[in-house]
Amino acid sequence: MIIRKPSRRDLLRGAAGSAAAGAYAQTGNRRRALALIGDRYHNSDYIRVALNQVFDGLNISLDLTIDCDQLSKNVLKNYQLFLCLRDGMIWPKGYLGPDAYTHYEQGLENRGDFPDPKPVMWLKDEQAVALKEFVTEGNGFYSLHNNSHVSLSSKTYRDVQGGAYIGHPTLRPFKVHVVNSSHPITQGIQDFMVNDEQHYVEYDKDRKHILLEAENVDGLTFDKHGTKSIAGWAYDYGRGRVVFTSVGHTIHALWTPEYVKLQKRAIRWLLKEI
Repeated sequence: MIIRKPSRRDLLRGAAGSAAAGAYAQTGNRRRALALIGDRYHNSDYIRVALNQVFDGLNISLDLTIDCDQLSKNVLKNYQLFLCLRDGMIWPKGYLGPDAYTHYEQGLENRGDFPDPKPVMWLKDEQAVALKEFVTEGNGFYSLHNNSHVSLSSKTYRDVQGGAYIGHPTLRPFKVHVVNSSHPITQGIQDFMVNDEQHYVEYDKDRKHILLEAENVDGLTFDKHGTKSIAGWAYDYGRGRVVFTSVGHTIHALWTPEYVKLQKRAIRWLLKEI
């Protein structure tokens, strides 16, 4: 797998649009997935490496990109699955330091030469509509970890994704409980522990679609939201499907064995293989 923009040949190959999904299933050819990954706080390299293991053995061709403009109708028509692990912000004027937790700028002689970092939301209305059409027409959308932050900037994106970001405490251990073990994604999946950011989200859909709940078993809370948070859901959307799972700030969390199995099953469910 490489991080690249789809080529003109890729675009032409996808001219049949989402109808190609059925042809792929019938012919046994590999399905295609596009992953939009990486932001200021989530290095794309650890996500790439983590997804290597998740997609291993699934017989799916995976393209990865850090370019938000690749979320478009013309690009999505080449794929049957869109995965996103990134937030809704870009930083046009840059920032000092690799992330929010390192005060890299301290001690610089010319600190005043650099503007204060100011983010802007990258999602455009037409991109949200493109995602909605993509899923409605029968394809899959896997929203991971901080991708719920994108929903803060778009009602359309939020309607597809199913909820929106509230916030999270610092890295600390918590347990992920399977609350619906009869769903195809969670069948055979056991509860598991991770050391990760416990993301708190607002969930907008029917609660019967909730699959996972995170709990800080040490009794630590976040703000006024208690020790527990919704950590995953799955539902049909039009002729397509949507999955959200909140774990994913670190590679060791993404590679927790039970979570790897769950992610693999989520991808297969999104592609209607289980």
